[in-house]
Amino acid sequence: MTDNRRPIVLVAEELSEAGLAVLGADFEVRHTDGSDRAQLLPALADVDALIVRSATKVDAEAIAHAPKLRVVARAGVGLDNVDVPAATKAGVMVVNAPTSNITSAAEHAVALLLATARNVPQADGALKNGEWKRSKYTGVELLDKTVGILGLGRIGQLVAQRLAGFGVELIAYDPYVQAARAAQIGVRLVSLDELLAQSDFITVHLPKSPETVGLIGDRELHQVKPSVRIVNAARGGIVDEDALVAALKEGRVAGAGVDVFKTEPCTDSPLFGLDNVVVTPHLGASTHEAQEKAGTQVARSVKLALAGEFVPDAVNVEGGAVAEDVKPGLPLAEKLGRIFTALAGEVAARLEVVVRGEIAAEDVRVLELAALKGVFTDVVEEAVTYVNAPLLARDRGVEVSLVTTSESPDWRNLVEVRGTLADGRTVSVSGTLSGPRQIQKVVEVNGFPMEIEPTEHLAFYTYSDRPGIVGIVGRILGENGINIASMQVSRDEKGGKALIALTVDGPLSADVAEQIRTEIGADTGRTVTLTD
Repeated sequence: MTDNRRPIVLVAEELSEAGLAVLGADFEVRHTDGSDRAQLLPALADVDALIVRSATKVDAEAIAHAPKLRVVARAGVGLDNVDVPAATKAGVMVVNAPTSNITSAAEHAVALLLATARNVPQADGALKNGEWKRSKYTGVELLDKTVGILGLGRIGQLVAQRLAGFGVELIAYDPYVQAARAAQIGVRLVSLDELLAQSDFITVHLPKSPETVGLIGDRELHQVKPSVRIVNAARGGIVDEDALVAALKEGRVAGAGVDVFKTEPCTDSPLFGLDNVVVTPHLGASTHEAQEKAGTQVARSVKLALAGEFVPDAVNVEGGAVAEDVKPGLPLAEKLGRIFTALAGEVAARLEVVVRGEIAAEDVRVLELAALKGVFTDVVEEAVTYVNAPLLARDRGVEVSLVTTSESPDWRNLVEVRGTLADGRTVSVSGTLSGPRQIQKVVEVNGFPMEIEPTEHLAFYTYSDRPGIVGIVGRILGENGINIASMQVSRDEKGGKALIALTVDGPLSADVAEQIRTEIGADTGRTVTLTD
């Protein structure tokens, strides 16, 4: 008997009329209050798709109440309220709208910058309170000032383009952008220390990661001009709030505009009591246009997902119109891209994704997208998807090519991510799927053969081959309470260059990683964290 029922889409929060129109008559659209668990959980019993914003918590419990659920769509950028691993385990696709708010976010950052420059909210509040205090709220012009942009991703670039009209000098810190690409939009790349010392305004547009949390802390805020004004409309925690409060109180920073906080919602902060601070409650995406774009984007993704098509904006793609033999390689290719970027320490000028073996007979363009998604995941502010990964490469001046060949001497199938850096150095990492269970393996790094699983915490060190290195590494890790899951040593020749590859049970701090590098005299040392 054929099931002719229309797929059921549950809309748990407000969705734009344009988004609802995209769904059309092909679906049965229901509505509920996603913030009310008592309403939400029973409403999930027979739905095929769930559309939420930020107030609905889609956790393992909610997913367990939805046995027919095939896709969760977040009408926005972040996915903090969606348990992606739990959804993936249940075979539920998760999608979002990664580019819906970039213009709104950029414009809000500019608004905060201008508000801090001219004390707009403070003067507004005083005047509405019956106080005419022109001299107290004297501001500064942007003309001829230096604006430092931390993170030159898509939002950072939009901010740069908008500020250029104010006659400012634009500088930026972003080790993952080519200098030539920055120059095309009128931005000069500098080191972090140079940006801190030279900037009259600093605006943050970095992703939140272990490397960027606390990036602007007490040390950095002792390097800035006392006249600097700092704007953070990216992610809470990148600017250390306690250090910022101290700098503002001590006169080492002239003002700040803050839209994001370490813990949200935030209704009580020492920043709120400072007259030289402008705060907003995470309004970066809060425009009618951004909300409409988010609604239409996720509605289109829901239609694709329920039709069994490939969904470009899926963050955990497990199906769609991709060959069955290709699907298992998607997470591997993405991890290889992330490892490549960690090894390179920058984005390559040229990047090749090479697919070898039997799988090359299939359409493997999605593997190129997966690798690109991994390359940029840890280095840009916005969520990276199969749609925007090529745009991110283009925006950074990266030449990307896909190479396929049936020849694979050592492995049935192989995916390699290989790139040339701006200084001419090459970096490569290859992987394969091994055995009936399709176990992911990294089988080559920079020409050194190996065979390790790409677990959450990895480290790679290149050094001159000699006795005693394994013992030194083991001792340092043992002294710091870090357990080794696996260790492999590969060398080009006896007494030549060697590479040690580690998987460990916990993260390697910067201090421990540097201690290993120093004590073994490594030429290079890189750590990789493959968190979701």
